[in-house]
Amino acid sequence: MRNRVVPAILIALLLIFHGQLWMGRGSILNVRDLQQRLTDQEAKNAKAQAGNDQLAAEVRDLKEGLEMVEEKARSELGMVKPNEIFVQVNK
Repeated sequence: MRNRVVPAILIALLLIFHGQLWMGRGSILNVRDLQQRLTDQEAKNAKAQAGNDQLAAEVRDLKEGLEMVEEKARSELGMVKPNEIFVQVNK
């Protein structure tokens, strides 16, 4: 009787740990899902960082000179200089 209790306990523990590996909080599927979410978030962060860098460059250009202000006024607002003809080409 005693010879069968120890292996039964060990098998039960093995089944519990195996179940935790597949279905528990730190399971393989959970870790895989978290890694995918991390990859997605890193891609979003990289895209946001690129946008932030572009905005920072525009702010820096606006602080440094009027050329950027003139370019913004022409491209975004359609402003023209006196005696200048504005031509817009649609693609």
